[in-house]
Amino acid sequence: MNDQLVIVSCADSGELHTLRLASDGSLSPQQVLPLGGQLMPMAFSPDRRRLYVARRSEPLAVLTLAVDAGNGRLELLAETPLPASMAYVCTDRSGRFLFSASYGGNQIAVQRIDDEGVVLPEATVIPTAPNAHAIAPSPDNRQVLATALGGGHLMRFGFDAANGTLIPQDPPLVPVHEGAGPRHFVFNRDGDRVYLLNELDATLVVFERDLESGALAALQTLGTVPAGFDGEPWAADLHLSPCGRWLYSCERRTSTIAGFAVEADGRLRPIGHWPTQPQPRGFRIGPDGRHLVSSGQLSSELDVFAIDADSGALSLLGHGPVGANPNWIEMLELPAA
Repeated sequence: MNDQLVIVSCADSGELHTLRLASDGSLSPQQVLPLGGQLMPMAFSPDRRRLYVARRSEPLAVLTLAVDAGNGRLELLAETPLPASMAYVCTDRSGRFLFSASYGGNQIAVQRIDDEGVVLPEATVIPTAPNAHAIAPSPDNRQVLATALGGGHLMRFGFDAANGTLIPQDPPLVPVHEGAGPRHFVFNRDGDRVYLLNELDATLVVFERDLESGALAALQTLGTVPAGFDGEPWAADLHLSPCGRWLYSCERRTSTIAGFAVEADGRLRPIGHWPTQPQPRGFRIGPDGRHLVSSGQLSSELDVFAIDADSGALSLLGHGPVGANPNWIEMLELPAA
């Protein structure tokens, strides 16, 4: 079993921290890359040769880093202006375009990526309702969804991958229940289900998605906070395991991770809650599906959990320090030593 590389953006120390995650769950520091400013969302290119990191403080930019396939070391290649402070970045499925969403700027944007994997400055900007929070393409790259937390809806676009154009679909908006605060979402592997995490009430909504039209229909809504919590939720992140059998979300008030089994029809069945580092804004599941790594914004520590292959239950294996205010994690499989 190969080791994994854990990459953490640290907003208050302006650094990327990388750590080697061994099969036993132990972490060993590898590299600290000072890039300056409030480093937050990150995304790999589809071939994992480039890492894109958004700086949310001035000068607003996306940083393109080369990833050494042999040892996972990162090297800064370029710094490209962004049209706003972006809360989320990702590429299309071809790796030729960068999508971004601005919470404060109330907009989403598309920028071309050149043949060297570097983001280019020219941006197509689309205004949104308040607090755009996430944006991502469907598995077939023909549709792009985005969330507006303040608008209380998902946005639907057709995507022309030849020129990077987003075309509003009919209907262009999919409302979510009042007070939800749509935040992050993931498609399943087949693209016929979308899982949406709502920040303000910490609920999950399961949508059925038509593969031809991209139309969405809500199938299920369920909570993610532990029983007995009566405060104001503050949900943060969610990820599907690579096998597609388990879905996890994190919540910052209770500092917990919630787990769900994905049933045959795509609906979710709760399997448990696990405490983690204080105020977990981001986490990631390793490419081999064996570990989950979460970060605590208030502790500047990581937790490493083992994922039980049969039940999806999490078992805490260990901790590791990183920079100040860790908030986004990416992971990469390393070649055998």
